[in-house]
Amino acid sequence: MTPTIDLLTRHRSIRKFTDEAVDPALFTRLIEAGQAAASSSFLQGVTIIRVTDPDKRAGLRAAANDQAYVETAPEFLVFCADLSRPMRCCTAHGGVPAKGLTEQFIIATVDAALYAQNIVIAAESAGLGICYIGALRNDPARVTELLGLPQQVYPVFGLCLGHPAQDPEVKPRLPVGVTLKENSYSTDGEEEAISAYDEEMRTYYANRSANIKVQGWSDQMAGLLAKEGRPHMLPFLRSQGFLTR
Repeated sequence: MTPTIDLLTRHRSIRKFTDEAVDPALFTRLIEAGQAAASSSFLQGVTIIRVTDPDKRAGLRAAANDQAYVETAPEFLVFCADLSRPMRCCTAHGGVPAKGLTEQFIIATVDAALYAQNIVIAAESAGLGICYIGALRNDPARVTELLGLPQQVYPVFGLCLGHPAQDPEVKPRLPVGVTLKENSYSTDGEEEAISAYDEEMRTYYANRSANIKVQGWSDQMAGLLAKEGRPHMLPFLRSQGFLTR
């Protein structure tokens, strides 16, 4: 295989970082790598907020379920889906932006995810560690206030970045045959494959170096999907001008 494929399959979330700063030249190159990501219709509907202000870091930590590494990681970035910029350009050229469309929301959100993943791959290739922080969406209104986000912009997730101070195990993923289908959707063989994967995950959770528990993947999904997850997001997104039609 290739070094890039090997790198991708060794991904771990890093939640402890050394005090060593990320080299400024490397940081710039990481951002440039993010900018090179594919963008639907070339919208480039993403803005990154690099948060260096200690008070803002503390506020974001509080918004993200008090995850300490939000405050202590050498770098913390907030990835925002941004329709404000392209809409301003539309207006500047005499157009009238069609706001609130679901398709626009999808494009900008996907742009943010692709941009971030390019940065993550580039960072890990340089020996850095990362941790995505979806918990910013626990209190998106607070994040929006802290970062001064305008209408048509919302925080999708945060990203901790720095030199790893831990070496966690790689978390097993679902078997390829469960997620890869050919020609049409099928559940053939899934029950047996997921059952075997549950056993693999129970072994992983029981033997990993931190946060030990006894749990399979499918029962995790029962706990996750049997409750309403962040039901505040739809009214928040609509208040920011998204998903009105």
